[in-house]
Amino acid sequence: MALDAPVTRPANPRFSSGPCAKPPTWTLDTLGDAALGRSHRATVGKDKLKAAIETTREVLGVPADYKIGIVPASDTGAYEMAMWSLLGERPVEMLAWESFGSGWVTDAIKQLKLDATTRTAEYGEIVDLAAVDFDKDVCFTWNGTTSGVRVPDGDWIPADRAGLTLCDATSAAFAMDLAWDKLDATTFSWQKVLGGEAAHGILILSPRAVARLESYTPPWPLPKIFRLTKGGKLIDGIFRGETINTPSMLCVEDYLFALDWAKSVGGLPGLIARAEANTAAIAAFVAANDWIDFLAADPATRSTTSVCLKFTDDRIANGAAFAKAVAKRLEAEGIAFDIGAYRDAPPGLRIWCGGTVETSDIEALLPWLAWAFEAEIAAQLAEA
Repeated sequence: MALDAPVTRPANPRFSSGPCAKPPTWTLDTLGDAALGRSHRATVGKDKLKAAIETTREVLGVPADYKIGIVPASDTGAYEMAMWSLLGERPVEMLAWESFGSGWVTDAIKQLKLDATTRTAEYGEIVDLAAVDFDKDVCFTWNGTTSGVRVPDGDWIPADRAGLTLCDATSAAFAMDLAWDKLDATTFSWQKVLGGEAAHGILILSPRAVARLESYTPPWPLPKIFRLTKGGKLIDGIFRGETINTPSMLCVEDYLFALDWAKSVGGLPGLIARAEANTAAIAAFVAANDWIDFLAADPATRSTTSVCLKFTDDRIANGAAFAKAVAKRLEAEGIAFDIGAYRDAPPGLRIWCGGTVETSDIEALLPWLAWAFEAEIAAQLAEA
């Protein structure tokens, strides 16, 4: 068994699934024009926040009549805001096939105490999308960050649905083609596909969602940072950059740079192509090695961002310990940082393949992954 270390190393060993790698051309100098020490309510602050909103619309192809707001507490805050503000008028279906989707189920049932039907699937699988009742409101994640399983497209959502769809798209936005006509409340954070800084979320509302907000008042009290209406009308300023709480203008500048970089690589089609090329490199490696496989069972629902892998070799005595040892070995060599599986997920590895990661770095990582696997197998056999 060859244990010679590969020669080529990734230029950037950052393969974390959040916060994710910065765009390849990023440097601290790109933040030089940040409106530091200025009020976000000053003209310069408002202009930058509005630019962030409108460039998001441009890159993602969000319809002109959809509202885009910058909100606090990352994707979690954005999705909680959508749930607490929109749900309760009609029954709800909660779809979950990974950790974050399961968290939304807990909020719906234990906190909001909604009339909820829960559809779940094990890690690596997805729920029966054909069975979903769209007379109800439906909550789901487009891409399961901790399972590497995504919905295949938006075709399973009917255009004439009676209920609203609430979509957590945090590891899908800017890497997958979101079907905006099928989504009523969509959320994500800057820290994922574009490698932005954490703590800010994006909330995108369809006209149907706005109509719900203006016609329905939830029975529970809403914290100040969740309030999207006043006097029965949408607080429209939120969707022009007049944020509910104070944003970091440094993070805003960082996001503006990432959006400009996204445009420079071809916009959304270019970002999708970069993620797919990264995942294709891993797929070729998996096909060539029988000791590793994707956690996602069906290629049609396999993520192209948070790519989750599992070890399948019968010689592995303790899957969790083995996977951790491989990840630790690669980190010690400076080859790959933060690629262990999510704490609630099955043992394995999770390699971020979003557009800010260079395919050349994925290709350089993979021989090292084989090296680390062989080294750990040899160490395990030596201890036996």
